[in-house]
Amino acid sequence: MKIVVLGAGAWGTALAASAAAQEGEFRQVSLWARDARQAEDMRVHRENRRYLPGLALPPTLALTSGPMDDHAAEWRDADLLVIGTPMAGLRGLLGQLTEHPSPVAWLCKGFEAPQEDAWSAGLLGHEIRAQVAPRLKAGVLSGPSFAQEVAHGQPTALVAASEHASVRDVLVAAFHSPILRVYANEDIVGVEVGGAIKNVLAIATGLCDGLGLGLNARAALITRGLAEMTRLGLALGARAETFMGLSGLGDLVLTATGDLSRNRKVGQLLAEGMNLRQAVDSLGHVAEGVYTARTAVQRARLLGVDMPISEAVVALLEGRLKPAQAVATLMGRDPKQETL
Repeated sequence: MKIVVLGAGAWGTALAASAAAQEGEFRQVSLWARDARQAEDMRVHRENRRYLPGLALPPTLALTSGPMDDHAAEWRDADLLVIGTPMAGLRGLLGQLTEHPSPVAWLCKGFEAPQEDAWSAGLLGHEIRAQVAPRLKAGVLSGPSFAQEVAHGQPTALVAASEHASVRDVLVAAFHSPILRVYANEDIVGVEVGGAIKNVLAIATGLCDGLGLGLNARAALITRGLAEMTRLGLALGARAETFMGLSGLGDLVLTATGDLSRNRKVGQLLAEGMNLRQAVDSLGHVAEGVYTARTAVQRARLLGVDMPISEAVVALLEGRLKPAQAVATLMGRDPKQETL
C-alpha cells in the first residue's frame, strides 16, 4: 500500500509515522512538507523538531518537499492521499487534486471562512470538495485524537467517514493497527460537524475551568454543548446517532477536558486576562476553534438553529463580552425544557 500525507504539522506527521511503523504487509509511506527547509531538517535529524520534538521518525518514512506539480506523476499510483493542513489550506490542495484517480482524505476539522465566490457562510470539508473537486472520491479521518499520543503509540480510536465505501475501506486498511482503531461511518456530515463544533465548545469549557467555576459547570457545558452540536448537525442532514460516537461525544470530551487541547487552552488564557491575540500567539500552533466559531454561528443562524454557548464564545472572542459576562449571559437565559 502506498500512502502519501500532505502536510508536516503535528497531526500529519503523527499519522504518517504511525502508518510507516506498522509491520506486516509491504507499504510505502511518505510525508510531504511545503517548506523545503523543514523537510531537510526532518531528513537530517529524523525528527519533526518544530511540531513533534522528541519523536523519532520511523526509518521507513520517506520525506519529500517542493511544488506539488513536481510530484504529480509519482503520486498518481498512490492508494491514498491524506491532506494534513489546517482548514484554511484545504480548498487550495483539493483544487490541485481535482483529477486525482486515488481516494483523498483530510484531517482538518472546522468550517472554512466564507469565500467571496461561495455561500454566504463557510463550508465544511465535504462541501468544499463538492465545489472544487466534485469527481474526487474523498472523505475525512476524524475522532478524539491528540497528535502527541498517536505519535507515541498510545491507544486511539478514529472514524473514517465518506459517502464512498471504497474511501472508508482504504482509510481503515491504511491506518488500522493494534494501537490505532479505525471505525467506518458513512455519515460524513455528522462526523465533520462534530469535529468542527467541539473546538468551539472546548474554548467555552476552558473558560469555565480558567474561572474556577467547578466540575458541575464543566459537565453542564459539555452536555448542553453536545445538544448544540447535534441540533446543527441534524439541520445540515446528519444522523443523530453520530453525535453519540467518537466524532461527537468522544472528540468533545477529549478536547474540552484534555490538557493537550489548544482550544481549551485559549479559553483558560482568556479567563486569566489575556486578550485573544496574546492567547493565540502563546500557543505556537493553530487553534481551529478561534477561526471556526464565528463561521459556525453564521451557518447556524442561516438555518435557524439556536446555539447559545457558541454565540457566547463568539462574543468573547470578538471582545463584546468579558469572561465573567459570557458566563452570566448563559446562566441568565430563561428556563426551558431539556431537549435538543
